[in-house]
Amino acid sequence: MREVRNRQMEEKLSFVSDYMEGAHPAILERLLETNLLKTEGYGFDVFSESARNKIRAACQSPEADVFFLAGGTQTNAVMIDSILRPYQGVIASESGHISMHEAGAIEYGGHKVLALPHTAGKISADGIEKCISQYRNDANHEHMVMPGMVYLSQPTEYGTLYSLDELKRISGVCRNYQIALYVDGARLAYALACRENDVTLPDLAALCDAFYIGGTKCGALYGEAVVIPRHDYIPHLFTMIKQHGALLAKGRIAGIQFDTLFTDGLYGKIGVPAIAAADAIRKALREKGYPTTYGSPTNQIFVVLDKEKAAALSEKVELGFWENADDSHVIMRIATSWATQMEDVDRLTAVL
Repeated sequence: MREVRNRQMEEKLSFVSDYMEGAHPAILERLLETNLLKTEGYGFDVFSESARNKIRAACQSPEADVFFLAGGTQTNAVMIDSILRPYQGVIASESGHISMHEAGAIEYGGHKVLALPHTAGKISADGIEKCISQYRNDANHEHMVMPGMVYLSQPTEYGTLYSLDELKRISGVCRNYQIALYVDGARLAYALACRENDVTLPDLAALCDAFYIGGTKCGALYGEAVVIPRHDYIPHLFTMIKQHGALLAKGRIAGIQFDTLFTDGLYGKIGVPAIAAADAIRKALREKGYPTTYGSPTNQIFVVLDKEKAAALSEKVELGFWENADDSHVIMRIATSWATQMEDVDRLTAVL
């Protein structure tokens, strides 16, 4: 182990994303312990059922349907296609993952993304209501794409958080107009670990028609857990998952991972090191005069660099390119994870 760590110390630092490492040791240990057991497939195994029950308990949603899928884009594509009618589209932020970084997966499934302007990654209840009412009040709406659901992510692509009040207001609009509210929780563990957050799993279960608990970016080898609080809200979802090529034959692999994540409160704690590391980096950036943007309190930090400085930093540390701020500046993303070591934060601080 020491030799591996020494090699890592000599390598270029990487803060590109939060899915660069493998999996939490407790998950690997459990997978090894159960490796040679023979179980039923497609999520009908005892481990998956145990995970579903633990997730229902954590969400205080005893009747919820819970399904395990492999990744975020797959989950979003399956859920949006399964909820919407063929003539409907999904309201989302212009910066939302389904709008920007899923290669048109939603449109490939036959549904338009109805993108709204955002503030630091967030859309508002008023903006959503305006979009729906404009459609309904347009004399030509039968020729247009009908808004059929709202997509949010918690945290957003900019690492910002919806407050409980904001989520309640958005949920109220959705229920008033009888359209679905769906929340992408790819980085949900980092929201739950953040002191600025006031939205819990039971809140999501109470206010959403469907949401998912991220595993891929939050300590699992892969996998996302879809939670549908109202039983049979989407009839025959199992079959539709199969139609999308998303049904895992070895479903127990995802089940074991989430069973571990929801044992002894691990999922609620796994994001804590990431937030501590991100806070330390934010402090170092402030002290060294690096401007940041978007005001993210979670595990993603967005720093504004002139292109010369960005090129110099790239010799020693890998950051994620986000966007061009202007002709001479770029916005680079620093992402911490459940596995980030404080010694790596110290090394990054020294490089800065």
